[in-house]
Amino acid sequence: MATSAIRLPIEGELPAFTGATVWINTSPLTPAGLRGNVVLVDFWTYTCVNWLRTLPYVRAWAAKYRDRGLVVVGAHTPEFSVEHDLANVRRAVSSMRIDYPVAVDSNYAIWRAFHNDYWPAVYIADANGRIRYHHFGEGDYEETERVIRQLLVEAGHPVESRELVNVDPQGTEVAADWSQVRSEETYVGSEKAVNFASTGGATGRTHVYVLPPRLALNQWGLSGEWTVGSETAIADKPKSRVAYRFHARDVNLVMSSGHAGRPVRFRVSIDGHPPGAGHGTDVEADGTGTVSEPRLYQLIRQPKPIVDRDVEIEFLDPGAELFVFTFG
Repeated sequence: MATSAIRLPIEGELPAFTGATVWINTSPLTPAGLRGNVVLVDFWTYTCVNWLRTLPYVRAWAAKYRDRGLVVVGAHTPEFSVEHDLANVRRAVSSMRIDYPVAVDSNYAIWRAFHNDYWPAVYIADANGRIRYHHFGEGDYEETERVIRQLLVEAGHPVESRELVNVDPQGTEVAADWSQVRSEETYVGSEKAVNFASTGGATGRTHVYVLPPRLALNQWGLSGEWTVGSETAIADKPKSRVAYRFHARDVNLVMSSGHAGRPVRFRVSIDGHPPGAGHGTDVEADGTGTVSEPRLYQLIRQPKPIVDRDVEIEFLDPGAELFVFTFG
């Protein structure tokens, strides 16, 4: 039985990519040069867990429909300062196996041209350069792929297979268990921090922080010597700790080894014990791990039952720079 067509109103013209500071995997692209192709523009930034969980689908669409007239353009618009560093973006493109064109949008010019407000965000333009569909956030993958196929057929590009892509995500790309997530994205820097429970400290200067005896659900705090800035918290001495009481299958933390660039060893515990079978992809069963390049680190992926738990990360070396907790 044929699938009914999706109503796709015209939402505007595909903006130019003239604000791109650099292109990766391609020479510069233009709307005029892309005419005749269906164009999917994917706004991303490499530390964003919500985008990471969409990536298996974007990669699969790019591969399956590339020879059928689809061009995927990843617009990398940074959230954090480390994501402005082109070397970090290139490393992410390589490690995440992104082989489609990437427009580096460090000045937010493409973001503004699309009037975009979200990571991730997908916009799909038809072969005449008209935006016909958008989707913000995770999910609706089947609908998005059906839009791709419908616009390809409209453009005269045959799509023989009726099968939609089949992905096998691993690690941080695995979809969240939303039925179990009771904790929300939590920024560590003072500009956006909420539910901070430690005593002591002042923004921009080194201070000794003290954790309370117990944390309530979704409270977090620091222990030891830290410098808290508007965007990050930096561990100034060995054995500095951060703790969070959470309810979710996964705990992720965006981290960097700081300006010195030296690896920083850390140790994760859950309810005071090594995570064992509940360790994340960036942590061993005994809780040990290392911060090297700036990215999202998966600390915990626990088996059921999912209940309120305390996660604590102790940094064995100074210099760790923390940005945001996310959950899945």
